[in-house]
Amino acid sequence: MCSIMGYCEPDASLTIFKTGFDRTISRGPDGSRIIKTAGGLLGFHRLAIMGLDERGMQPFQMDENVVVCNGEIYGFRALKTELELKGYHFVGDSDCELLLPLYDQLGVEMFQSLDAEFALILYDGKRHAWVAARDPLGIRPLFYGYDQTGVILFASEAKNLVGICEKILPFPPGYYYDDGQWVSYRDMSQVTCYLPDQIETACTHIHDLLVEGVRKRLDADAPIGFLVSGGLDSSLVASIAARNLKKPLETFAIGMSTDAIDLKYAREVADDLGAHHHEVIITKEDVLAALEPVIACLGSYDVTTVRASIGMYLVCQYIHQHTSIRVLLTGEISDELFGYKYTDFAPDAKSFQKEAEKRIREVYLYDVLRADRCISVHSLEARVPFGDLAFVDYVMHLDPDLKMNHYHKGKYLLRRAFQEGAYLPEKILMREKAAFSDAVGHSMVDELKAYAETYYRDDEYLKNASQYQDVYPYSKEALLYREIFEKYYPGQGKMLPAYWMPNQEWEGVAVNGPSARYLSNYGDSGK
Repeated sequence: MCSIMGYCEPDASLTIFKTGFDRTISRGPDGSRIIKTAGGLLGFHRLAIMGLDERGMQPFQMDENVVVCNGEIYGFRALKTELELKGYHFVGDSDCELLLPLYDQLGVEMFQSLDAEFALILYDGKRHAWVAARDPLGIRPLFYGYDQTGVILFASEAKNLVGICEKILPFPPGYYYDDGQWVSYRDMSQVTCYLPDQIETACTHIHDLLVEGVRKRLDADAPIGFLVSGGLDSSLVASIAARNLKKPLETFAIGMSTDAIDLKYAREVADDLGAHHHEVIITKEDVLAALEPVIACLGSYDVTTVRASIGMYLVCQYIHQHTSIRVLLTGEISDELFGYKYTDFAPDAKSFQKEAEKRIREVYLYDVLRADRCISVHSLEARVPFGDLAFVDYVMHLDPDLKMNHYHKGKYLLRRAFQEGAYLPEKILMREKAAFSDAVGHSMVDELKAYAETYYRDDEYLKNASQYQDVYPYSKEALLYREIFEKYYPGQGKMLPAYWMPNQEWEGVAVNGPSARYLSNYGDSGK
């Protein structure tokens, strides 16, 4: 990951800018640069992934235009050749160097054509206008706010803007900002018609699109690793990658010392793939010590997100401290597409589809946010093959009745798509899902809840919780996370519109918390 920031004011204070910007230097420890444009300040902290030498350093400039981008542009080599034939000259091997030539050719229309995970800030010197944009799923983070004089700022993380902007908001995915105007250029959650594909055709396309989504994300000039939980999604990503790479994978798994659910399955996957596998074992003390740093790096107080982030934060900390890995492939965004445990209770196909659309529309607030922050705070980059735009677009447009659990096996389409070819051992391919926060060890969540119970008396909880009517803390655990959040992001609670919860309007999903293990269909998921 890299970090970017823009202050859209010609007389902006460099001191104020730098103070905020340096809070995310861990996103880009390989080099920093702040430049003054005619319209204001642009900053870049670099994590070198593509084009590792100095020629890949941003901001990039072409004529009067300047850009900073945190992103990966897939298929950039072919694009680069096309642009060179049109007369553009490139200095280095960075994929993001293509952005200004593309902008010169297409203007803001270029965002619709990018196959990329990106967030960018661009100063158009010809028009004296600021442009900012974010990828359609929000895989790369971007925030904005206004200073006391009404000037807009953009930054990779909310923490960059704390103390400068009274109100900080996430930049909406699939939008661009152009000189004061906000435009939606692609909404991945909007589905107006379904494809006619039946199950065999659907599984063929799911297979081919995911294989391609993984393949293109293996293009990096820095070392790559894989987070493998032992569940279906991360295991499939690793298996597909193993067929493309000519050396053993570096795989990583984490679990509690007492009752880790997934470690044994992750080890089986790694052994099957011939990977160089690493296990990170954590204790109750590790979990509680990580709680505040995790919330500080997340910029979220969502209970599900915090729980699931602790394991990811600690395994990424290990990777940063003990390896040369710079890029991690993960399994996020599969649940949103193919279903959670609770979507087994969807009353009909229309309800299933509506829920999928909601989850895709909001994924940047929860799972994608978790992956980005836990990985980037340790100077690593996340790549998310299930978030490949062609893959997401296809699965979202399948008849939702195909994706419902008519088969007594969640995510059946995804499993069936990879049944042939021996991608995974059958017991992994068909293993029931366990939520990551639970799979690290049921005791982890139990310890967090118990700690929160001892932290507040009942009357203290009711009094303190009443301050937060915007998103009311529904438990002592929720209150504890909110109060830690307020310590680092005072007054910014509205960045989170609601706690992540299963759809409690459906019969069978009347649970008091977000954990899937309280659902009646959890079954063998936690074994």
